[in-house]
Amino acid sequence: MNMVLHELKAYRKSTIIWTCTLVAVVVLLLSMFPTFARDADQFKSLLQTMPEAVLKAVGVQIETITSILGFYAYVFMYISLCGAIQAMNLGTSILSKEMREKTADFLLTKPVTRTQIVTSKLLAALISLLITNVIYLAASTIMALAVKNGDFEISKLMMISVTLFFIQLIFMALGFFVSVLVLKIKSVLPISLGTVFAFFIIGMLGATTGDGAIRYFTPFKYFDPAYIMQHASYEGPFLWLGLGIVVAAIVISYVVYRKRDIHAV
Repeated sequence: MNMVLHELKAYRKSTIIWTCTLVAVVVLLLSMFPTFARDADQFKSLLQTMPEAVLKAVGVQIETITSILGFYAYVFMYISLCGAIQAMNLGTSILSKEMREKTADFLLTKPVTRTQIVTSKLLAALISLLITNVIYLAASTIMALAVKNGDFEISKLMMISVTLFFIQLIFMALGFFVSVLVLKIKSVLPISLGTVFAFFIIGMLGATTGDGAIRYFTPFKYFDPAYIMQHASYEGPFLWLGLGIVVAAIVISYVVYRKRDIHAV
């Protein structure tokens, strides 16, 4: 428990900054909705002049964009991008910071196993993401209620919001996997940004071409807001795929880290 508390304290500043950032982004974007709703017909006419491939790439659905759920589904794509960067950055730094700061060998001299060390770090990262998502969920729901232009199903909006946590879990696990495989990571940010943006671009290309198979290669497309709005549920195959990636990445990371040589300073 002491290690968990120590890690939470270490992540505290980052968690506060990212939480405030996500809340600020969703408040800013949803505050634009009343303007779109007032000029709905003109806005739809403008969108209809744009190429269909472009609309698909940026996640715009003309039929629903002027409703609060449709507009939120559109802006959520960019909110999830920010959340993925937070999670990837967190996952990559879980173990790499010990090597970078040359404290790994000191940590392993303590009466704790490697499994306990990794578990404590993962638990602290998970708690940090949970804190971020609880606050974000509350902020997005309150903001949506404040700017709505009619009745909507809050449960669907909350289901879309919760997928932020699912996406973050996947990227945190991928970041953790990278931190175990790469022995020396001088800077976490380039790896995090490069990985997240690569998956994001793959998702945009897949939406543009209409190739459904590409969805399997990017976590950003595992949870389709349009599907959630229509069916009030998640797509089972992608939900299980995401869970499989998280479990596989973490299990393999445990195995590799337990056998890896930690060089003394």
